[in-house]
Amino acid sequence: MAKPQRHTTIRELIQSHRIGSQEQLRELLETRGFDVAQATLSRDIRELRLIKVHDPEGGTHYTLPPEAWDTAPALTRLLPALYLGAEGTGNLLVVKTMVGGAQAVAEAIDWEEWPEVLGTLAGDDTILLILRDPKQLALVVKRLEERAGTLD
Repeated sequence: MAKPQRHTTIRELIQSHRIGSQEQLRELLETRGFDVAQATLSRDIRELRLIKVHDPEGGTHYTLPPEAWDTAPALTRLLPALYLGAEGTGNLLVVKTMVGGAQAVAEAIDWEEWPEVLGTLAGDDTILLILRDPKQLALVVKRLEERAGTLD
């Protein structure tokens, strides 16, 4: 089954069970028809930003962070409010944001794991994206502008 269905199922399981380990989560997913490798499950946990919290009995269990209740990806939520523009040359792309917005936008780009992006460096209102290939510059700018709602 596809990743979106698996992520939906993981959210449902986290909300309905106290799941203390990846193995327990993997077993519950298996009962729902998902045969998931440990590496895939670790990636799912990171992508869903699951966090472990302490319970009153002294154990820990996974839970969804408060922002996970909004199902839109973080980048889609952030860019319309924070994106000012982007300009690049070669495999370097400078993204301008509102003051104080660069860190959050850079983190959201990192979470997206775009294959074209080798890495990000963020200041207060500027992000440097290092691309794997200069030919991908226009594609990444277009993707940012689409998510920001500024593409004409």
